[in-house]
Amino acid sequence: MGKITGFIEIQREMPKRRPVEERLADWREIYADLPDDKLKQQGARCMDCGIPFCHKGCPLGNIIPEWNDLVYRGRWKDAITFLHSTNNFPEFTGRVCPAPCEEACVLNINKNPVTIKQIELGIVEHAFREGWVTPTPPSTRTGKKVAVVGSGPSGLAAATQLNRAGHTVTVFERADRPGGILMYGIPDFKLEKWVLQRRLDLMIAEGVNFICNTHVGVNYPVERLRKEFDAVLLTGGSTHPRDLPVPGRELKGVHFAMEYLPQQNRRGLGLPEVANPILATGKKVVILGGGDTGADCLGTAHRQKAAEVYQFELLPKPPEDRTAEMPWPNWPMILRSSTSHEEGGIRDWSINTKAFSGDEHGRLKKLHGIRLDWQTGPDGRPQMKEIEGSEFELDCDLVLLALGFLGPEKQGMLTDLGVELDARGNVAVDKDYMSSVPGVFAGGDMRRGQSLVVWAIWEGREAARGVDKYLMGETSLPASPDW
Repeated sequence: MGKITGFIEIQREMPKRRPVEERLADWREIYADLPDDKLKQQGARCMDCGIPFCHKGCPLGNIIPEWNDLVYRGRWKDAITFLHSTNNFPEFTGRVCPAPCEEACVLNINKNPVTIKQIELGIVEHAFREGWVTPTPPSTRTGKKVAVVGSGPSGLAAATQLNRAGHTVTVFERADRPGGILMYGIPDFKLEKWVLQRRLDLMIAEGVNFICNTHVGVNYPVERLRKEFDAVLLTGGSTHPRDLPVPGRELKGVHFAMEYLPQQNRRGLGLPEVANPILATGKKVVILGGGDTGADCLGTAHRQKAAEVYQFELLPKPPEDRTAEMPWPNWPMILRSSTSHEEGGIRDWSINTKAFSGDEHGRLKKLHGIRLDWQTGPDGRPQMKEIEGSEFELDCDLVLLALGFLGPEKQGMLTDLGVELDARGNVAVDKDYMSSVPGVFAGGDMRRGQSLVVWAIWEGREAARGVDKYLMGETSLPASPDW
């Protein structure tokens, strides 16, 4: 603990956000860098608690008090060593993670928590500027070949770990570029793609092979995959979106969020426009779903110069602060506003969409909804009741469904492999992440379901340990905390 009274003397400080009118004119990231001297001050706020609950808040078990103190002392090179020991991609998590570590910070009991996420980002970007993050290929190879199917954060973490163990790793990606949701999903204003490409270039230099435009189970048979590799690790995403089966769903102008967001990523990369592009320009837009994906749609619609944007949530408006049912250090289900909400739009809660209607050409024109009253039922669970007389219509030209995901796509790879699924429709695995098919492993959203980027990285690291143990009889890859 470098400065014993730091948490008393120094206030929490976040980097400045670019003005709304400026950032709506481009797709660049919103936050400016926090200078190193400011990061040192923020590191001094860490109390080096006897029980650092921030470790439990972070699925990766990041060694947070240690690197906070190292930053305060100016020992940046040691700080990146500590940071990389548990997190393969702090430049991703430092930008897009919701920071459950900060909710679990002891300071957060009655003060503002340490700026853990910002310090994390500051450490890795400082290290890149200094040239300390360089390719580290393994000194020897085991002769074993591993296929990783899916190149999102889980697949990239697993590939990195398995490559470091000396295996020859090939990552298969069905899109035309690796990165999964990091490349085609998260908007540029949250994660510019040069940040992702910088890490991909390092992985390639370390010996990881990437094969794109390859959809295993569609244009690449699973039999070939099993024959050519000693082990297979499935790390595809939870890509089956939850639909809204109401009258008018088939109208032109009603789309899944993940049909909409990747198109803008492609534009940002300078790729050719897809046929029948989905654009919010000049339109009245309704986003159904109040989570991160909905907020990403909101910020994207703002930048595409939508005429109006509404974001509706089925559930009631959350409280602004913790309640007795959300005690520290648990993750609280409170009202959260993103930078996209700061940019405009109308948010509303407790709304059920009953139908859509359109014109004679099949084009969307209206949303038909009703307001809800949420009460606690006899079983203690919340129950919704439609409020009589609260029906309404809303003119709209574009509706984006950001209602969550129901697990991985089943037809193709999973059915061809014959892996067993759990009750939620995800791939069932044992304690070493092996599926019901020997030599076939699963991790990330494909095993866990839709979750956070930190959980995806944790899953990839743990699944890599299981694969390494299967191939070699033991594993020397570091274990992450088993929360």
